[in-house]
Amino acid sequence: MGKQENIFLFVPNLIGYARIILAVISIYFMPTNYKVACSCYVISALLDAFDGHAARAFNQSTKFGAILDQLTDRCGTMSLCIALSNFYPKYMFLFQLSCIIDIACHWIYLHSSILQGKTSHKFVDMSGNPIMKWYYTSKPVLFFMCAGNELFFASLYLCHFITGPIIAGHGLFKLLCWFSSPIMLVKTLISLIHCYVASINLSIIDMNERQVKQ
Repeated sequence: MGKQENIFLFVPNLIGYARIILAVISIYFMPTNYKVACSCYVISALLDAFDGHAARAFNQSTKFGAILDQLTDRCGTMSLCIALSNFYPKYMFLFQLSCIIDIACHWIYLHSSILQGKTSHKFVDMSGNPIMKWYYTSKPVLFFMCAGNELFFASLYLCHFITGPIIAGHGLFKLLCWFSSPIMLVKTLISLIHCYVASINLSIIDMNERQVKQ
């Protein structure tokens, strides 16, 4: 018998652990030190691209890695929204709603993907929902949407501490918020589509299982 692999020490998963450490550091400094918090948050987000490349390069794609990646993304954004709720209490409900949609919709979609036997939530059957196919099969689109969403929350966070260079009478970070807000709204809509597609897939799984039992 060959030597048993240790999934937990796969290269993409090691990158995932580094992302978690950076995220925890960022969360700790969010209320007090925006420079450290932003630096760690951005590096953690950028490493999200490298773990995927590493998984393909070393043939180390795993369900554990996919879930680890999703949890890190969702928890990082949720933590930032919690900080923003403290900085902008007037909009706390909207930040709470954003967290609920982001976490719930991605969780049910990832769970339904695993039940369907897919190796990744990013694998989309070509006969499936056209929006999901467009979202996950076009890397530029996926990167643009994810980066734009992160830019909105990060810029809003920075606005609490600094204005940035003044452009046309407005601070840079405020302008970035305005620019990226439509992207954030579209991505939120896509998250709701995640939930819709996953619910349909789960209902199909349930019907098939019930037919087998009859």
